[in-house]
Amino acid sequence: MTRPVNLAALRGFEAAARHLSFTRAAAELNVTPAAVSHAIRELELDLTVRLFERSSRVVRLTPAGEILSRAVAEGLGTIGRAVQRLRAVDGRPKLMVTTSPSLAAKWLVPRLDGFLAQHPEVDVRIDVSQRLVDFAEDGVDIAIRFGTGDYPGLIVERLFEESVFPVCSPTLLKGRHPLREPRDLKHHTLIHIEWDAQWATWPNWAMWLRAAGAPEVDAMRGLHLSQTSLALQAALDGHGVALGDSTLVADDLAARRLVRPFSIALKGPSQFAYHLVHAPRRSEEPLIKAFRQWILQEVARTGVPESAASDTLAKRRSARRRKRHGAGPQPDEDML
Repeated sequence: MTRPVNLAALRGFEAAARHLSFTRAAAELNVTPAAVSHAIRELELDLTVRLFERSSRVVRLTPAGEILSRAVAEGLGTIGRAVQRLRAVDGRPKLMVTTSPSLAAKWLVPRLDGFLAQHPEVDVRIDVSQRLVDFAEDGVDIAIRFGTGDYPGLIVERLFEESVFPVCSPTLLKGRHPLREPRDLKHHTLIHIEWDAQWATWPNWAMWLRAAGAPEVDAMRGLHLSQTSLALQAALDGHGVALGDSTLVADDLAARRLVRPFSIALKGPSQFAYHLVHAPRRSEEPLIKAFRQWILQEVARTGVPESAASDTLAKRRSARRRKRHGAGPQPDEDML
C-alpha cells in the first residue's frame, strides 16, 4: 500500500511555492520559517526528489517542484471551493446548474422535482444565462448549453436531436380560418424567434413554408421575439403560430396545451444540439454523477407527440403516391 503524504507538509509546500519564500509562507501559516523548511525537507525525503533550489538570497522551484506545486494548488483549490459551497447553504450540498432561459423554463425546471425527490439533501440553484462560464471561478458545477459542443478541456455529452415544426393553441384549429393546410397560415400571425447567433442554417419560417409548398404565405410578417420561451408563450395564448423546437414543446404537446397543425418538420442542423458539460476533474463526484444519470434518464423519456390535427397536405401526397404506384399506404416523409 502506498504510504500517505503528510498533508501539513503539503500545505507548507504550497504556501512556500506560491510565495517563493519560506519566511512569507511561515507568516501566512502562523509558524516559524524553520518549521516550514523542516516540513519541506521531510516531504523531499519522502518523495525522494528535490522540490526547491535554495541559495542565500532566493528560493526557486525545481522541475519536480513545479509539477507538485500545480497539482497541490489545484487540489487545495477544489477542496476550498467544495467547503465554500457547503458553508454557503448551512452545510447542505449545493448543485449549481447553468442553462439557457428557454430550456430552463420549458424543460429543466418542470422536471426538477424528480431529482429533488431522489436527493432531498441537495439544494439546486439554476443560473439562467447563455454566457460562457468558468467552472472553477464561477462556482458552476454543470452546464446545459446549445451549440456545437466545441468546449475544449471539458466533458461534453450530446443530449437531444432537434427538429422544428409549427405549433399553436388548439383554438386555432377551429374558428373563421381553421388550420387545415399550410396555405391557411396566411390568415394567422407567424411568430418568429430572432436568433442572437444568426445561425443561417437553423430552420425558420421561410424554410418551412418552402418545404410545405406554401409560397403564397409571407414568411417575414408577424411577431418577432428574442427568446423561444416567449414565442411559445405567445402561441399558448393563441396569438399565432410558432416554430417550436421538439425538446421545448414536448410537455405542452403532451398536455394538449399546444398542438401540431401539420406533420411536416425540419431537422435542426446536425452540428447544433443541447449538450451536458462539466469539468473532467469532477466527473467522479457523487453529486455530478447523480445529476448526469438523472438528466440522461429524463432525456430518454422526452418524446414528441405526432401532429394532433389532420394534415391535409400529407394526406394528398400519400393519396397521389398510392395512385401513382398502385401500392398500399406508404409512410409519410414528414421529416426533412
